[in-house]
Amino acid sequence: MFLAYVAHKNFTIYQMDVKSAFLNGLLEEEVYVEQPPGFEQKTLGDKVYKLKKALYGLKQAPRAWYSRIDDYFTELGFRRSQSEPTLYINIQGTNNTLIVSLYVDDLIFIGNNENMIMEFKEDMMKTFEMTDLGLMHYFLGIEIHQRKDGIFISQKKYAKSLLKRFKMEGCKIVATPLDNNKALKKEDGSLKEDDSQFRSLIGSLLYLTSTRPDIMYATSFLSRFMHNPKESHMSAVKRIFRYLKGTIQYGLFYPKNENEGGFKLMGYSDSDYAGCRVDRKSTSGTCQMLGNILVSWFSKKQNSIATSTAEAEYIAMGSCCAQVLWMRQQLRDYEIEEKEIPIMCDNTSTIAITQNPVLHSRTKHIDVRYHFIRDHVEKKDITLEYISTDKQLADIFTKPLCESRFEELKHELGLIELS
Repeated sequence: MFLAYVAHKNFTIYQMDVKSAFLNGLLEEEVYVEQPPGFEQKTLGDKVYKLKKALYGLKQAPRAWYSRIDDYFTELGFRRSQSEPTLYINIQGTNNTLIVSLYVDDLIFIGNNENMIMEFKEDMMKTFEMTDLGLMHYFLGIEIHQRKDGIFISQKKYAKSLLKRFKMEGCKIVATPLDNNKALKKEDGSLKEDDSQFRSLIGSLLYLTSTRPDIMYATSFLSRFMHNPKESHMSAVKRIFRYLKGTIQYGLFYPKNENEGGFKLMGYSDSDYAGCRVDRKSTSGTCQMLGNILVSWFSKKQNSIATSTAEAEYIAMGSCCAQVLWMRQQLRDYEIEEKEIPIMCDNTSTIAITQNPVLHSRTKHIDVRYHFIRDHVEKKDITLEYISTDKQLADIFTKPLCESRFEELKHELGLIELS
């Protein structure tokens, strides 16, 4: 969302790093440490040191550092986001915007006033020992390319390191991450594989889904077999790596939005009814867009067995609604107000359930936590709109697809190859 806002406003992202961040934390409690081995002062006997500031290794250190930086930002006139505690906003009119996002000791910030940006940098360097990294290019393993026409984010270096780590550099390329003609089962008669190796593969891929929604469903689906992986499951995981080998340059592109009215929040919700061959549970898939920019996606097997397609879609829509409401709250921090947010669904029965005020016999068995969506429809926080299945973007997060459909949805989601 931060990057989408940057692309929308045509801002530039800067980055700074705090040196020895935890040593800046101020302790609220009395903490004592023994004299370090090799540095004991024999004249002091068994005396211990009383700490004045936080030290690396203390369980209080992260909280002490955050408390210090939080107080500092508050003194500078920032307000902390209610939905994201590490986001700080200072908006004083149209041409005086400064927004800071903090991750432990890494700061990224944006603004439209050069004087505010320079003053902020100077204040930070006076108070803390900082490193000015200039334009943001690399953050938390994600590569950011700030271009004239938008922002491109990818994890190409990380993907290459995975192929090298798991010795898949010379593998053959495939067009899709999962074979849509091959159903995987829990027990299929094949030999058992190494549990730790399989979990390592899945865990590594899960981090890659931060910028690669095209492997979200495949990785999520195969993670269901981590406790007892077979040869067929290992082969399917390696297929994802074979797909990555051919698409290693791909990432998400956030184009600059010239149209002020085009930065609107909307959600897509879909499910694959009884798609799991093991326990017949359905898979929920949702994604959220800001204009034509993909900012959030989700793929997960549902907790309960749905008794109808409408019920499976209803449960998926509940997850989409919860995410959309949280995103609406964060957009308010950017002073963007969203009302009647559309959620696109390709099932008319599901839409009818939310519009029916009577909990009839066909829906009373559904867990009450999913019925909150009906309340928000009545409040006009969201609206449910029908969309044809061929235009349902969340379809890619619910099931394996054929190559043509898969490529079509990749393009619609903004996944491109960096030129």
